[in-house]
Amino acid sequence: MSAELPARVNPIGRALSDAGVLAWRSLKRFPRTPDMLIYATIQPIMFVLLFAYVFGNAIPIPGFPGARAYREFLMSGIFAQTMAFAVASASVGLADDMSKGLIDRFRSLPMARSGVIAGRVIGDLVFNAFVMLIMVLCGFIVGWRWHNGFGQALAAFAILLLFAFAMLWVGALIGLSVGSAEVAASAGLIWLFPLTFLSNAFVPTPNLPSGLQPVAEWNPISSIVAACRHLFGNPSPFASPDGFPAQHPVWLSLIWCTAIIVVFAPLAVRKYRSATGR
Repeated sequence: MSAELPARVNPIGRALSDAGVLAWRSLKRFPRTPDMLIYATIQPIMFVLLFAYVFGNAIPIPGFPGARAYREFLMSGIFAQTMAFAVASASVGLADDMSKGLIDRFRSLPMARSGVIAGRVIGDLVFNAFVMLIMVLCGFIVGWRWHNGFGQALAAFAILLLFAFAMLWVGALIGLSVGSAEVAASAGLIWLFPLTFLSNAFVPTPNLPSGLQPVAEWNPISSIVAACRHLFGNPSPFASPDGFPAQHPVWLSLIWCTAIIVVFAPLAVRKYRSATGR
């Protein structure tokens, strides 16, 4: 009598199942460490208050006078910056797991390699969605509003979460490439500060030097910010109003997010294989 052959396991289904288990593991640590949420929200709240009340009257918005216009201009930049800084949570978390040998233990189990990284990314994405909710409340407090209806506002939040998802894959690659969580914290953020400030997040691009204007308007963070301002109905001046970034901000933001995921997700999975092989 011939032995029964084992049923074939769907690799995609297994990867999704593994990712779900590890995402739940990642989420379970947040209620046990509420200080993580506190410190994750302090920085963007400080940025909102400092820029809204300290720089709000000093940074003019072309075509939109008044401090209220700057606050509406500001919030999409704060949202995008907060989602971009999700890089740090993935990089530090994975670097810490590697230093403790946890990633090696995962690798010794019959788990999909992509599922291990995706689980961390999904868990951090849910956490960043909660942080974004707090930022929305903070925005309402300082006077920010959306003007194009709830549907378009929901589309803007979806773009922000897609951007966070893309940046988390960048963070995963960094976390798997460095030697410790301390290094990962610096490597995950040091390049983001010039990328964020050389954009339209806090200063309208018409106010920048002419040589920096095209760089700022094609910046991926600028694309996310411009798409959100367009969908929220907030002020969104451009130095080149007839250019592609000004005319098609939503499409450009989707192109940037897709490109980041397509490049960095496979690189992170590939790095996971070599970084944990000992």
